[in-house]
This record gives sequence, structure tokens and C-alpha cells, in this order.
Amino acid sequence: MSDTITAALVSIDADLGTDKAAVIRALADRVAAQGRADSGQGLFDDAWAREQKDETGLPGGIAIPHAKSASVTTPSLAFARLAPGVDFGAPDGPADLVFLIAAPDTAAEAHLAMLSKLARSLMQDDFTTALRAAKTEDEVVAIVDAAISDEPAEAAAPVAAAPVAAPVDGEARPTRIVAVTACATGIAHTFMAADALTAAGRAEGVDLVVEPQGSSGYKALPQSVIDDADAVIFAVDVDVREQERFAGKPVIRSGVKRGIEQPKQMIAEAVAAASDPAAPRVPATAAASSSSTSAAANESFGRRIQRILLTGVSYMIPFVAGGGLLIALGFLFGGYEVNADNRAFDIVLQNALWDLPAGGLGQYIGSVFFVIGATSMGFLVSALAGYIAFAIADRPGIAPGFVAGAIAVLMNAGFIGGIIGGLLAGFIAWAIGRIDAPRWLRGLMPVVIIPLLASIVASGLMLLFLGRPIASLMTFLNDWLTGMAGSSGIVAVGVILGLMMCFDLGGPVNKVAYAFATAGLASASAENPTPYLIMAAVMCSGMVPPLAMALASTVIDRKLFTPVERENGVAAWLLGASFISEGAIPFAAADPLRVIPASMLGGALTGALCMVFGVQSLAPHGGIFVFFAINPIWGFLVALVAGTVVSALAVIVLKRFVGRSDRAQVAAVPVAA
Repeated sequence: MSDTITAALVSIDADLGTDKAAVIRALADRVAAQGRADSGQGLFDDAWAREQKDETGLPGGIAIPHAKSASVTTPSLAFARLAPGVDFGAPDGPADLVFLIAAPDTAAEAHLAMLSKLARSLMQDDFTTALRAAKTEDEVVAIVDAAISDEPAEAAAPVAAAPVAAPVDGEARPTRIVAVTACATGIAHTFMAADALTAAGRAEGVDLVVEPQGSSGYKALPQSVIDDADAVIFAVDVDVREQERFAGKPVIRSGVKRGIEQPKQMIAEAVAAASDPAAPRVPATAAASSSSTSAAANESFGRRIQRILLTGVSYMIPFVAGGGLLIALGFLFGGYEVNADNRAFDIVLQNALWDLPAGGLGQYIGSVFFVIGATSMGFLVSALAGYIAFAIADRPGIAPGFVAGAIAVLMNAGFIGGIIGGLLAGFIAWAIGRIDAPRWLRGLMPVVIIPLLASIVASGLMLLFLGRPIASLMTFLNDWLTGMAGSSGIVAVGVILGLMMCFDLGGPVNKVAYAFATAGLASASAENPTPYLIMAAVMCSGMVPPLAMALASTVIDRKLFTPVERENGVAAWLLGASFISEGAIPFAAADPLRVIPASMLGGALTGALCMVFGVQSLAPHGGIFVFFAINPIWGFLVALVAGTVVSALAVIVLKRFVGRSDRAQVAAVPVAA
């Protein structure tokens, strides 16, 4: 017989107070009075903190306040059958059966599994009926002890509904669903939701298997089962571990309590999502998951920020890759002058395919490619900021993040402004979401209140405090470079421009250098070739970071890079060749202290060599696709190769010998599907 519950921990038809705080405090004091906790107050504080995160009342007049607490010395169950009942937040009214589940913060797996077994028993009508009919404390102990002392199946093993009959020829097979349940403590709600979903799946004729991710560990579903599933249900309050296993599957997400209270509705939504091409899908990113709940709790601030940035980058990549390729195709088909004075936009907006401009079909098609690509690239900073905020605050953070990113573009703050705006929006949205709003207001919080307030605060900060300093910095740098170019320090200008182009990869400093180069083209001529020299140095050095990262991650030393970086490296070859410096942003965002210095070293060398070789570029963009506008092309290629190799070797050295232990712990984050 288990000693987890004793008669001294049971109260029958007791009046322990008029609110749930009084009931939890009374049960915590009883646990402490029996010598099973060092402090009743300490146990209450931990249980109450858990209650504040999510109410523990469940349908059927049940409440299970619970905590893992350093105050607890012996795993314990304290039970009260209340008369009258007390409101614990259940949708159907007060609870009359209350279990306080008290576990040590270092509880063994066997104890956690036993406590979880109790939670699963509460889903069974015969168990709760017996508790309500019990006459004595000893009878309650016997009922509970029988439930938790049976030899249960492994607590964390997948739970499957009863096999569904195979379809007869011509009949459609039943929908196949996999589910994950997880709560903050991994003791009670995790397994109750698993059982509720399993029972509902059986009743609805759905082939459903659940993976409970509890504190006592979890047994991962076979990948073949996941691959065969039509949809996924995540009923979780914490990160789904190894979420990338479910990548691409239609998904229904909710808190774990909804899995207990509304399992049939969740299954119906999952069945509908399985046949809906527009349904949300599990992203191919592990950024939202962690190796364990405790590991996530102990995650350092720096590691958390890095994980957040990786999430934003993973969603941003399709905009960069698709937009960059389309811009390159625009230059290839339409020529390097395709966007001179916004010509591409004028051609597309003022002409039709059957009314071609003077440049003919090639220029028209090139303009179409360029306009689509430029539009896609226009979402880059907003997408980065939006999904950084999403990584912090989930869906309520997306809108504030996108708005803050758009404001960053408006203020010419570049991708650095997008990162800052996304972090601001995400943390502000997260903080607002932590407010204990009245129940009548909770439904409006994620769709109205949080996006509204977070957008106002985050974007207001960007507008009022961040935009002006960046604009002032850009003006200063532009004036400074103009003065230097007019003197004898043309090689030094090449070095400086190379450093600037590689410093923030499409950000404000990069844009200052590029704007300085393009602005001078209007005054360039055979007699005044300096602007052409500057344009060549800017474009060539701007190609170095993505090409260097591609060379390092796909050729020189693949093992030093995460899987997502190796995938990004493949795309970076084309982006770099097209003069899309943003192709290196995924590498810089994940590892800025090594990637940016290495990129700047190679960029400075390339800029200097372009000046030494006298390379001129009549085209403002296009990379190697405008080779016909670069002279001498051999000088351009030599400078480009030299800078690329130097940067690639530098980043390899830095990754091997500077902060190697930190780098080894970075989780791989696949590119978003």
C-alpha cells in the first residue's frame, strides 16, 4: 500500500473556506503538519503560483491544485470533499472534490508517475462517484490507494484509442490524428488531457494516438505514426519537445485544459484541418521546443534571445531567397538598367504584355521579375520582426512585430531595427498577456487587446526614440564618405565602404554606403570615373558575406554549422552572386560576434582590391549577372574571390577557437516550410 495519502490528509464534507486560496492553504498546512513538507507557507506559495498561471478546476466538480515544491519532503496527496463547493475556475461550476498534489522538486520518476496515475483516475466516473459516496477518511484512502497502486502502463508512454475497424472496400479510412499533451508541471493536466482526447477519439471513430510529455519523461511516438497522421493536436502549456518531428502537418493548438474540457471539439477541428489546405501547419523549426521543461526553465537569457532570433530568421528566409532570385532574374532578362529611376515599376504599371514597351519582351519580363522580387524583399524586415515577436509571445505577438518591423523600414533602421522592434513587440505582448484579466475579457486579449497595446508601445518607441539617431548617423556617414572620396584616399574609401557593406547586411550602415555609391552615378563620366569605382567596390564587397558563409558552411567545414545554416548556405550562393547581402543575415543573427567581424575582414579586402585594380561598375545592382557592365571583370572576380576566401577562413577560425563551447549548444533550427 502506498503512503502517498493517509487518513490524516483527508477532510470529508469540510468547510475549508469560501475561496480556493483558503482551501489550498488549508491543505498545504495539513501536509506540513504531517511532517511531509518543511513549510506549509512554502507549499502554498508554489501551488498558488501554479494556480495563477492557469486555474485547476475541471469539469465534473473536480479541482487539482498541484506543485513541485522545494518545501515538500515526501510526495503527498491531500484530499478534501467540500460542502459547499468552491469555485476553482471550472466552466460548469464549483468543485467539491479537491486534491492537492504535492511533489518534491526532485521527485523520482516513480513518484511522479504515481501522482499522474491519480490524475488519470479523476477522468473515470466510477472513481469520482466512489469518492463522493465514501463515509470515512480511511475509505477515501483505500479508494485512492487502489487507483494509484495498480500496476499502470508506463506513465509517459503514448496513449492510443481502441483500434478503429478497417474500412470496407470503397469506404474512406478514418482520420488519423496524433496529439501531444503537456502542462507546466507535467503531473496532472498532461495525462488527464491525454485520456480525455483518447476517449473522445474512440467515441468519434477517429484513429488517435497521444504522446503525453510529463515530468516523468516521455516516450516519443514512432515517426512512421506521425508521418501517417492527417493532422496534429497540441494541447500544451509549454514547448512541445522535438516539435520538428511534426513539421508540415495541419495543427490545432490550445492550452492543455482545453484538451480536458473540450476534447471532442478539438478532434472535430483537427479533422476539418486535415482537409483544409489553408489550415495552420507545424513549422519546420525546433526553436519553439526544448529538450525538456526543466532545461527551458534554466535557459540563460542570452540563449533564449538566440533561440528567439533563430525563429525569426527561419520564417524570414523564404522572403530573402525568393525575392533575391527574382531580382537576379530581373537583371538577367531586363539588363542592368531595369530599375534605373524605378523604370521596372513604371514599365509594369504602365504597360501590358500585349502592349510592350520600347525595350521589348525581355525588358518587360525582366521588369515583372524585378517588381515581384523587390516586393518580396520589402517584407523581409517586417517578417523578421513579426516572427521574432511570435517566438516570444506566440500568435498575439505577430501583428505588433510586423508593425514594428514596418516602422523600422520607415525609419531606415534596417534589419537591426527589425530585430529591436521584434524584441520590443514580443516582450511587450508577452508582458500584457501575463496580466490576470477578468474572465469576460480573456477572449479579447489575444486578438484585440494585446496586438493593440503592443503595437502602440513597440512602434511608438521605434518612432520616438530609435529612428532619429539612426537617421543622424546615416547623414554623418554619408557626408564623411563624400569628403574622403574627393581626396587622395580612394583605397581607404574602398576599405571603409567594404567594412560598412558587411557591418549590418542591409541595415542602415550598409544602406548609407550603397546610397552613397548610387547617388554618385548621376555625375559619373569617362572624365570622372570615381563614382564607378565606388559602385564596384560597394557591390563587390556586399557580395562577400553571403558567399563566404556559403563557402564555409557547405564546403570548408560543414560540421561547425547547424543544419539550418547548411541549408541557408546553399541559398546563399545564389544570393551572394546576385549582390543580396541579406543572404548572410541568418548566419549573423544566430552568431553575430563571429560572423560580422569575419565578414567585415573580407569585405575590407575586397573593397581595397577593387580600388587597386581600378574596377568600375556602371550598374548599381545585379552582382555577376551584370558582368557586361563591369570593367575589368577579372579584377572584380579576383577581389571577390579573395574577400570571400578570407571571410570564410576567418569565420571557421573564430567558430573553432572563440566561444566554441557556447556554439556547440546552439539548437538546430530548420528553415520554415
